[in-house]
Amino acid sequence: MHSFRHFLAQVLESSGKHINKGRWLDFFLVLLILTNVIAIVIESVQSIAIEYKHYFIWIEIISVGLFTLEYLARLWACVDKEKYKNSGDSHLKMRFKYITSPLALIDLLAILPSYLMLFMSFDLRFLRVIRLMRVFKLTRYSRAMQLLLQSFKEEASSLGAAFFIMAIVLILASCGIYLIEHDIQPDKFGSIPESMWWAMATLTTVGYGDVVPITPLGRFFGGVITVLSMGMVAIPTGLLASSFSEQLRKRRTQFEDEVHACLEDGKLTLDEKNKLERLRLELGLSKQEAKSAIKKQQSSLYQKQYCPHCGKNTHN
Repeated sequence: MHSFRHFLAQVLESSGKHINKGRWLDFFLVLLILTNVIAIVIESVQSIAIEYKHYFIWIEIISVGLFTLEYLARLWACVDKEKYKNSGDSHLKMRFKYITSPLALIDLLAILPSYLMLFMSFDLRFLRVIRLMRVFKLTRYSRAMQLLLQSFKEEASSLGAAFFIMAIVLILASCGIYLIEHDIQPDKFGSIPESMWWAMATLTTVGYGDVVPITPLGRFFGGVITVLSMGMVAIPTGLLASSFSEQLRKRRTQFEDEVHACLEDGKLTLDEKNKLERLRLELGLSKQEAKSAIKKQQSSLYQKQYCPHCGKNTHN
């Protein structure tokens, strides 16, 4: 039983010796998720929903069944994940940590609405939107989404500070436009909370145009806020772009370090090539990036082994 659980953990996480089986399972689950999302979107068209009702029901039943099996399998096998099995915690504690992890919560939310529908009545429009959260399951299989989530995690404090400053500016902008425009446009700037709609639209540079200042002072104030907002929006954008680039660099460096370790004896064996291929898939690097890293390390090794002037082996 333990060996089967270990096998299942490697397949579900696309790691170890069974990485290829895991990749095929990931491919199937991605297709299933995309089929669900397309079906949910098309089902919102009333005429199609009525005509093909039974097909949509069967898609839902099969999908929920498979997603449930996947969730339970991940919950059972999570104790053999590298992340948890070396922690020294009990199996119960490991599974609790897994249940409360972001990806596990997304998996649960993907199936929970369908089960709740058996016991409670829901507005079908609300249920359809909740079921669309299944698209977030793609986070598990998308390299870009994983990098973005890691960027959010590492820049959480900086992003928090940026949004705190934006919240202060939002309040100041709302108060300012309220003082200037509330007597002229009481229906639009009658209170500070009502003024926040204009301030939010202006600070995010959206500018819907449904609420605008009409006094000269109000327009001047609005122009100042608009110019200020350009810099405010750029702060979190710059932080995320920088962190995203850093995550890519770290993954490439990790792969290059592993290539360097494998090339210590001057050549790559079949086992080492398979090991590097598994690492490439785990890190989400392209084949071109991997080839470039291997070529770079081989070139560096050649320069160390041979004299750049005479071409003789310096190790002899």
